[in-house]
Amino acid sequence: MGPGESPDGPVPVRSSRRPRRTRLSEGLGLRARVTATFAIGAFALSTLMAGITYFTARQTYLNERQGADQRQVFANALLVQNALRSPGADAEQLIGSAGPLPGSLSVLHSGGHWYATSISTGQSALPESLQGLVLGGTPGSQIISVGGSPQLAIGVPLPAVRAAYFEFFSLDELEGTLRTLAFTLAAAALVTTIAGAALGRWASGRALRPLAGVTEAAVAVAGGELDTRVEAGDDVDLQELASAFNQMTANLQDRIEREARFTSDVSHELRSPLTTLTATVGVLEGHRSELSPRARSALDLLDGDLHRFTRMVDDLLEISRFDAGSAELSLDEVDPGELVRRAVAASAPVGPDGRRSTVAFPVETGPGVEGLRLRVDKRRFERVVANLLENATLYAGGVTRVVVERHPPPGPAGEPDHGTPAECIRVVVEDRGPGIPANERDHLFERFYRGSRSGQRASSEGTGLGLSLVAEHVRLHGGAVRIEDAPGGGSRFIVELPLSFDGVPGDLT
Repeated sequence: MGPGESPDGPVPVRSSRRPRRTRLSEGLGLRARVTATFAIGAFALSTLMAGITYFTARQTYLNERQGADQRQVFANALLVQNALRSPGADAEQLIGSAGPLPGSLSVLHSGGHWYATSISTGQSALPESLQGLVLGGTPGSQIISVGGSPQLAIGVPLPAVRAAYFEFFSLDELEGTLRTLAFTLAAAALVTTIAGAALGRWASGRALRPLAGVTEAAVAVAGGELDTRVEAGDDVDLQELASAFNQMTANLQDRIEREARFTSDVSHELRSPLTTLTATVGVLEGHRSELSPRARSALDLLDGDLHRFTRMVDDLLEISRFDAGSAELSLDEVDPGELVRRAVAASAPVGPDGRRSTVAFPVETGPGVEGLRLRVDKRRFERVVANLLENATLYAGGVTRVVVERHPPPGPAGEPDHGTPAECIRVVVEDRGPGIPANERDHLFERFYRGSRSGQRASSEGTGLGLSLVAEHVRLHGGAVRIEDAPGGGSRFIVELPLSFDGVPGDLT
């Protein structure tokens, strides 16, 4: 046994080099991030401008209001001072006749006593700091709250009569104006933010529009259209990306074509020695009676391996035709139920007497199938059924049920609904295996795929190409193949072929 081999055959050597990955973005998408950046920028700028505007307007309004009220207070204070100079002046009557502005209240300190036009705005309503400042001989003002309402308190000393005059002015109207201004600025900031987000969305759309072409080209390449190329136009910034993308697809196309040619060439080259070996084994079979028991056993082993090798070469040739795009259909109108029955009968094992044994399961047909005509390539269709049966026999303990049905089923009167565009024939093959995990079902149609039961597949008689050929044959007929869990356990392979197939290959789904 050589290095790198196991009792079951060569052990595949896997590269320890991890694939290089380039992260394009994190979190939100690129367009969403550009939109969010514009929105946040517009919000920050509009909020800053709104704040500056509000506080500037507030200070301006307060200064204007305070200046006007101070002039009125000084005028009233002069009247009060002149009145207190009169002999027998009554301070309590005087405070009510000082002529305050509408909405203002007056307080007078004279002869050590306090007089007010309202009980709520007496000495107790004046801050001690303002009292001390004015009684000390310095005019002053302060914004205070009286009964939950903002008030501007202004005090003027009257040293000539040893008194001090105070007046309160309501700021409710000014506060209402400022609230209206704040609401207007907030609404403007919101509108600006929304406009910024819309502008960012539009700008990001225009900036990323060229990448949509690259995305479409990448999707086309992933779908097998390797001749797809990207045109950068006059955009200098995209020319390097377009050039790199086109070079990548060109290299990929060249490599795949070279591998397809290599597979085809190798398969063709193997046909000649296989033909010679087959003829040689045939000659030996003709002289089987002359061979010793040990030689006959060796001949049986050689014949079996030669048969499997020939089957693999044939599969590789078929695959190479698909890769080269040279696979062609020879369509005939057939009875799908009868064709499946023939394919099932042909898959039965051959006994020592050279006769095929009877299959242990019947082919069930659903309503509307008998008498229906289906346009298919008979050779490929029979190969699809044979490969599914062989797969169930080798890897899933055998077939339990084969069903041919029409989808959707015919109407209540037994007549098909010809108005349904998705009318198709279904061929269902159920097995008695343990089932196939959902994450492996699509991979089973890949070439040489080895899943969780790779050890079992490695020791089997299969070539690893059967299900991939099923997928290719079905795709050529515009159909689909998938795997589901069987109701009683195991797996069910479902092949769907359209009734209205016109010979144009469809997509495998």
